[in-house]
Amino acid sequence: MTTAAIIVAGGSGLRAGGERPKQYQRVGERAVMAHTLAAFAGHPQVDVVQPVIGTGHEALFAETCADIACLAPVTGGSTRQASVMAGLKALNALGPDRVLIHDAARPFVSERIISDTLAALEEADGALPVLPVVDTIKRADGPRVAETLDRATLRAAQTPQGFRYAEICKAHEAAAAEADHEFTDDASIGEWAGLTITMVDGAVENRKLTTENDIEEARARMTASPSSPLTDIRVGQGYDVHAFEEGDAVILCGVEIAHSKKLKGHSDADVGMHALTDAILGALAEGDIGKHFPPSDPQWKGAASHIFLKAAADMVTDRGGRIAHGDVTLICEEPKMRPHVDAMREALAGIIGIDVGRISVKATTSEELGFTGRREGIAALASATVRLPE
Repeated sequence: MTTAAIIVAGGSGLRAGGERPKQYQRVGERAVMAHTLAAFAGHPQVDVVQPVIGTGHEALFAETCADIACLAPVTGGSTRQASVMAGLKALNALGPDRVLIHDAARPFVSERIISDTLAALEEADGALPVLPVVDTIKRADGPRVAETLDRATLRAAQTPQGFRYAEICKAHEAAAAEADHEFTDDASIGEWAGLTITMVDGAVENRKLTTENDIEEARARMTASPSSPLTDIRVGQGYDVHAFEEGDAVILCGVEIAHSKKLKGHSDADVGMHALTDAILGALAEGDIGKHFPPSDPQWKGAASHIFLKAAADMVTDRGGRIAHGDVTLICEEPKMRPHVDAMREALAGIIGIDVGRISVKATTSEELGFTGRREGIAALASATVRLPE
């Protein structure tokens, strides 16, 4: 089975600042585009890589990507949709069975995401990596809030988006003839054409580089290794407990679970997220949540706990490090946790910016002993492994 990858770089890339388009700016020892091409050219399941570049970018491509094993670039169109179409047409002679379509400005795509996207095509016409939405989403009516959307059903789309080649070619050809539709990605074209599209786990590090700040953060991440290897490995632990009070739901590890009670606390009382936050802070020897977000400060009353967890994760990034693993154990008699564990893992991974495979959430009872056994509240234990440069 032949697999091709189209790397789309037809845009001007000027929002990131600098003297050249973002896809040709250097991050570490290579340009952004070169990192992306290499990720696909080096994947064992990808046979050919087809770059699509902007008008007049031939010299930039030759300067920065000459050492990558890929097909000769083709010139894209005035829109992303037109650029993808150019890439699909360029592959027509090869006629691959499957095609991956990826943004050149996502240089940190992992081998796991590429493999998972391809594996999902065994059961569907198309597949794409996604992330859970961790912020509350509002639908706007001008400056006013029209409604609050249920984020539990929302996902943020990433690339690569994979398809059976013949099917996505037909869908793109049909979409090109439609003037009344605006498609923001290839999966939306597939949906419109009636293809079955499935989702796999994405990763926060697979985000698209858009602004100058994105480029700077990418450089900081790249320079942390190998010049500053992350050999300072630390493990922190956290513990938290919250009592029950009258209510109709509990929030645990970022997931709202219907229940006859809620957890009492100054913030949203997410005991699992609090424990993991303390574990990360402990690995950094930076105290605990109370030090950074004191309950005596009214600004944190009712605050969403992902604010605290994200702040702890950012402290790791600011020191040039990475969170390698997180493990949370919830201790309670009720509510039942098992149906919600996967959603909890996705939520935590999305907040701290690591692959969901590096997050574990478990639940246990205390055999009806102690305050948790008496159903008076919920306790949580957590550990976090952090890698820092020496």
